Amino acid sequence: MPGFVKVVKNKAYFKRFQVKFRRRREGKTDYYARRRLVVQEKNKYNTPKYRMIVRFTNKDIICQVAYAKLEGDVIVCAAYAHELPKYGLKVGLTNYAAAYCTGLLLARRLLQKYKLDGIYAGQEEVDGDEYNVEALDDQPGPFRAFLDVGLVRTSTGARVFGAMKGAADGGIDIPHSMKRFPGYDEESGEFNAELHRKYIMGGHVADYMTHLQDEDSDAYQRQFGKYIKLGVTAEGIEDMYKKVHAAIRANPAHKPAAPKEVKTKRWNRAKLNNAQRKDRVRQKKESFLKKVAEGRA
Repeated sequence: MPGFVKVVKNKAYFKRFQVKFRRRREGKTDYYARRRLVVQEKNKYNTPKYRMIVRFTNKDIICQVAYAKLEGDVIVCAAYAHELPKYGLKVGLTNYAAAYCTGLLLARRLLQKYKLDGIYAGQEEVDGDEYNVEALDDQPGPFRAFLDVGLVRTSTGARVFGAMKGAADGGIDIPHSMKRFPGYDEESGEFNAELHRKYIMGGHVADYMTHLQDEDSDAYQRQFGKYIKLGVTAEGIEDMYKKVHAAIRANPAHKPAAPKEVKTKRWNRAKLNNAQRKDRVRQKKESFLKKVAEGRA
């Protein structure tokens, strides 16, 4: 049995060394997953393969529908959690219920763009149960997209699936099962739709509010200070989300922000154009000739 042999990385090794893709080196893209989400079947020719991209930051939720080209990804439609205050949701913009609202906003906005919103209304009564869009006879087929979760851990009850459920209820055809939604029991294999609906309507937040109110009022004031300031109570959370869903369905169109008039300060003289420079020289000549005529030069 030979002993330990040290691997010597010689010139031949380094000449053949190939660096990984930049976004792999940065730890931003899972290319194993991306390849399967992007590559289209050859018999579909140039048909785009759409992805529903869901990403979370500390203060926002980003939902986009995109497809890949050689030049890079093309964004077809986007919706963000920071748009939700326009629809009546001013607090809790990164929880499961907000993820559902963002996914719903994306779906309704996308279908409105392609004039499919009147054909595929989706699941208007939220029940938390399984719902898949079915194609209608003599009508265009439903818009199909595949969920792109990025690098997030796809555990049961993860918020990415809340955004996906919102998009599916909004009328987008997203292939999925119920096994990763809140309410699924792995041991028994049963799915509790009522528990899932509770999460969609913010019931888990309401339960925690009630718990803190009873147990620790200081922690409640600290944790839910913004809720208290806006007058949001545990009993009124479900009604608030119902109104948000209705407002999103009523008008999902994006409203561009009004342009701001910004007056910039200058600490140096503005650059003159050619006509202004010539005029300046002319004024200097006239001033000098006037002084000569008056005998002051």
